[in-house]
Amino acid sequence: MSNRAVFLDRDGIINVDKGYVHAQSAFEWVPGIFDLVRRVRGAGALAIVVTNQSGIARGYYSEQTFQALTAWMCARFTAEDAPLTRVYHCPHLTGPDGEDHPLRKPNPGMLLAAQRDFAIDMPASAMLGDKWTDMAAALNAGVGHAGFVRHSDVPDTADARYAGVARLRDLAHAQDWLAQILT
Repeated sequence: MSNRAVFLDRDGIINVDKGYVHAQSAFEWVPGIFDLVRRVRGAGALAIVVTNQSGIARGYYSEQTFQALTAWMCARFTAEDAPLTRVYHCPHLTGPDGEDHPLRKPNPGMLLAAQRDFAIDMPASAMLGDKWTDMAAALNAGVGHAGFVRHSDVPDTADARYAGVARLRDLAHAQDWLAQILT
């Protein structure tokens, strides 16, 4: 049996992206995120976070600091009756040979790890992100539906490989888009 999942970027989808957020005091929830995850879970899909956390490799904060913030974040989702299935993160900038680390978006490593861990049907799943690297990771992993949330200052692209990516205004628009996919 395969599961459907909605992959969520953290910074920009769950919290306002202020750059290297690693403390509760800097964590500002994106409006509508709890409703969105409740809808995802209500449709029987998994809610999985996939987040680059290069601030760890850069020395801005520690793995322990990231894990503490993640535990706090997950507890809040649970308290809001919108539990997350799992959080995958990439604390690396590069791999052992100096290449892009295979877990770091735009590479598909985190999404493929989730696929293995939860028997995810990637073509029936979706990704929500606010950067083109999120969309590239989804496409590279074979995720069937990719939604680019335009509430950030990231410009649109004319790159033909992103022609099928949904352009979404905000998380309310993303909920409507996901409702069509998850029915």
